[in-house]
Amino acid sequence: MYQETVAGSDLTEIEEFLGRLGLDTRHSRRLLYWVYRRGIKSFEEINDIPLKSLRVLSENAVTGLSSPVTSEVSSDGSEKYLFTTPGGLIHETVWLPDGKRRTVCVSVQSGCRMGCRFCATGKNGWRGDLTAGEIINQVVSLPHEVTHIVMMGMGEPGDNIDQVIRACRILTAEWGLAAGRSRVTVSTVGVTPSVLRLLGETECNITLSLHSPFPDERRSVIPAEARWPFTETLSLLKQYDNRIRRRFTVAYVMIEGKNDSQRHLDELKKLLGGTGIRVNLLPYHPFDEDDARSSDMPVMMRFKHELVTSGIGASVRKSRGADIAAACGMLSAKSRSGVKRENSLN
Repeated sequence: MYQETVAGSDLTEIEEFLGRLGLDTRHSRRLLYWVYRRGIKSFEEINDIPLKSLRVLSENAVTGLSSPVTSEVSSDGSEKYLFTTPGGLIHETVWLPDGKRRTVCVSVQSGCRMGCRFCATGKNGWRGDLTAGEIINQVVSLPHEVTHIVMMGMGEPGDNIDQVIRACRILTAEWGLAAGRSRVTVSTVGVTPSVLRLLGETECNITLSLHSPFPDERRSVIPAEARWPFTETLSLLKQYDNRIRRRFTVAYVMIEGKNDSQRHLDELKKLLGGTGIRVNLLPYHPFDEDDARSSDMPVMMRFKHELVTSGIGASVRKSRGADIAAACGMLSAKSRSGVKRENSLN
């Protein structure tokens, strides 16, 4: 028997669903509260909706939430979780504590088909898109407090834009998780039509993964550049009427001898000067047989210093979770399909 999945639904859809079941639609907000704020796995956990209604719900719906199947803790306190969907799509999520900030880095796909050379996720292929409910599940089913959500895990948000936009709405809606729009960030390689939709249909922050300010160099590392030039995304961000003060950022993974020369720095300053777009400088994390190395810290700090003194906001992101393959570009979930149930967190 088909059962409706609550996680991933909005208020209007739940009201319509309860109406079809002959239930009081005034219970809709409470139902979503229990799913999105309390992360319940069973309707039996609800204590403020009549038992008769809960029995009808249990016969016709599931919450759509599930606990991670296993986890790994880094020496720096960050933690990586492995989730799987009812359809068997495995995906990884990272929780990053940093002072009062508690960030969760969620996946939007199992695998990725962008083929970026410096990212481990796409090396094992693309297995499928995650639904909005499966994206939200990675936030509400963690055993930790979360203050910020970044869609920077496995997959390209622009390649699963319908579900990503739906997830953004649930994350920020008052009937959803009610996370402030400034606390939700979507990272993309710059799928132009999807960036347009993010700008028009959400109020979340946007990060563009750049790698190089020179199109030919970027194309050799980020194949999507051939179809969606990064200049198109930058143009959209520059032209956006940013009265609500969304944060637009360029993520720049620094690789020794590849994109860390003065020539690259000068071009970054030319591209971003006066735009209000920030630069986040990230260390590179090699994987497999990769012989590339991250730029050293003095070089990264020089980039930051020159960007800041030229009027461009810039920061150097600390490396987190590299010892458990949880750092940027390292998520892959390979060889995880046979996770033993005795490692389960359920």
